Amino acid sequence: MTVQSAQPAQASQSTQSRQTAEPDIVYTWTDEAPMLATHSFLPIVRGFARRAGVSVGTADISLAGRILAAFSLADDDLARLGELTQSPAATIIKLPNISASLPQLKAAIAELKALGHEIPDYPDSPSTPAEREARAAYDAVKGSAVNPVLREGNSDRRAPAAVKAYARSHPHSMGAWSPESRTRVATMGSGDFRHNERSVVVPEAGTLQIRLRPADGGDPVILRESLPVSAGEVVDATFMSAVALDEFLTQQVAAAKDEDLLLSVHLKATMMKVSDPLIFGHAVRAALPGVFSTYGQVLAEAGLRAEDGLGSILAGLKALPQGEEIRGAIETELAAGPRLSMVDSDRGITNLHVPSDVIIDASMPAMIRAGGHLWGPDGQTADTLAVIPDSSYAGVYQAAIEDCRTHGALDPATMGSVPNVGLMARKAEEYGSHDKTFLIPADGTVEVVVVEGAGAAPGTVLLSHEVAAGDIWRACTTQDAPIRDWVHLAVTRARATGAPAVFWLDPERGHDAVLIDLVHRYLADEDTEGLDIRVLDPVAATRLSLERARRGEDTISVTGNVLRDYNTDLFPILEVGTSAKMLSVVPLMNGGGLYETGAGGSAPKHVRQLLEEDYLRWDSLGEFLALAEAFHHVAQVSGNERAEVLADALEAATARLLEENRSPARRLGQIDNRGSHAWLALYWARELAAQETSPELAAVFDPIAQQLEAFNDTIQAELLGVQGSPVDIGGYYRPDEALTDAVMRPSTTLNAVIEALA
Repeated sequence: MTVQSAQPAQASQSTQSRQTAEPDIVYTWTDEAPMLATHSFLPIVRGFARRAGVSVGTADISLAGRILAAFSLADDDLARLGELTQSPAATIIKLPNISASLPQLKAAIAELKALGHEIPDYPDSPSTPAEREARAAYDAVKGSAVNPVLREGNSDRRAPAAVKAYARSHPHSMGAWSPESRTRVATMGSGDFRHNERSVVVPEAGTLQIRLRPADGGDPVILRESLPVSAGEVVDATFMSAVALDEFLTQQVAAAKDEDLLLSVHLKATMMKVSDPLIFGHAVRAALPGVFSTYGQVLAEAGLRAEDGLGSILAGLKALPQGEEIRGAIETELAAGPRLSMVDSDRGITNLHVPSDVIIDASMPAMIRAGGHLWGPDGQTADTLAVIPDSSYAGVYQAAIEDCRTHGALDPATMGSVPNVGLMARKAEEYGSHDKTFLIPADGTVEVVVVEGAGAAPGTVLLSHEVAAGDIWRACTTQDAPIRDWVHLAVTRARATGAPAVFWLDPERGHDAVLIDLVHRYLADEDTEGLDIRVLDPVAATRLSLERARRGEDTISVTGNVLRDYNTDLFPILEVGTSAKMLSVVPLMNGGGLYETGAGGSAPKHVRQLLEEDYLRWDSLGEFLALAEAFHHVAQVSGNERAEVLADALEAATARLLEENRSPARRLGQIDNRGSHAWLALYWARELAAQETSPELAAVFDPIAQQLEAFNDTIQAELLGVQGSPVDIGGYYRPDEALTDAVMRPSTTLNAVIEALA
């Protein structure tokens, strides 16, 4: 891992000047708005940390950085961070990164090639060994490539006391719910992942294989040659029927039209990099059946795929002789169909334009917060038919909708909290399924068979499904140690808070039925006396949590991996306005700490606003919260008491930032991300100067606090003065370091104070 100690730039863009010693804290360079904010905030962090003897290094896990690393054109910082997670001293600040959809991946490739990097194009249909090798390299970068590597622990995510107090004293806006709201969730009643799931626990370590036995009696097709498993590992397999999916989607298109509801589709088309992009493609085709019936072959030959979204197809029509004819057919069929919900009604961006725009964990909570409305083509909000094909967790959102329709919007000033303990360590559950998910090429039977070990004779079929061509089949695994750790973490949080801990597990689902047995078994090994620990299906758990929240009571949700992602957006967006304000701690299983800084779903909009107006609305509160926890961890593992002083002072400064409303505002001409960083630096310096635990640090930061105080008006004027004009940072996925620094650090006065610290 490249450790950078001077200029706050993207260290791993070059492999020069490597240092062998690991820094106390590794700060990740990522993408979009979080990356821009890092250009502004990291110099402050480094300056303050240096004076306390805490070193801060960087690791580039951006999409562009991962692409370059895949072709040995940059250090593989992600792999090195993965190794670091095994160290008890690991202290990693993880900012949101792009989980790339295929259109995003191709755009990043094009940008890197334009910058002169010698990388291949993405081969849609690889036919040569070189193309197949390039495709494999790119597919390893696509989707949720970062989190499974870094998440060597389970998740503890909650609203810090200061954030919750601020939300109660300054409640964010909530849309009004009407008892007559017609908004609802549509989900599959059969043929989906939930209904087809089967699960087994392997008693011994071994190796499995995934194969397809064709219905015509041909030789088996090996889908996964080798799948190692450990003793006690839970192995699941399931599939989504393409026929059932198409029937369901056709019904929902008709229902939205008949009921005059906006039609919206909600998936994880970036995280689930095989299954959900395919489902998204089915949705695009269901909305335009006539177009694909007439022009499907033409589009396919031109490489214009429904899986890449309507926006990609429309952009590609310019190069086709029949382009205008097809464009007209698309416009005619869309006009005759249901109104589509809009990602950006002003720019004509529909819910079906870009797969990365329909991220369910961001879009569904926003709709519920807005009174059950999404934006329509006319620029107005309206009731919505929210289409969530797989029924595994769709009921959670329907239960929330029913609660709000009955009781009205939740009140952030009084509602309780729903913190989360999430099972995700060592690629647990669905996020581990990317390399075990397949588009079935022919009718037959998919089997998970024993190669050796696993407590069964070679050739034993552990799991099997009858499938048809076009079905989406997937397997996933969950090791025993993460499950035990998850149960222990849930008990620990229940003991620390006194709140009930509810395991959200569905007894009708194959995987969850197995986990219910394991949870009861491992709870017996814990001290649960006096604790309220329950196991409920997700719908019942949602209803209980909302009922308690309305009474101002807290309820810990203890969930699997995907539901962790959903819950840590749903409840925070209702409670505190955004999931970015949550404290996300991942106690690594070997003793280290990973500190995540919130969600990045809104990051593209923030980047666009910066480029157009030189105004960055992104809120770095998540970084402030994570950094304080990281300093605490450094103090614990290194014995550096000054790191503890830094942490305590930063927590006090963050509370003051919230109390005095110095977070980024919503509009041009007000404080933005950079101004918020300047205020935090002032408050942090004040706290360090005033504390008595370390007289040495107080002496260092007293003059710094005085300078920041004296120059504060000048600093804020410099930061506000640049707003209002377009800026150039030299790229989107790989912006120019110097240009980006100039945009994100426009206050020469603040820069001088911070550089003096360094």
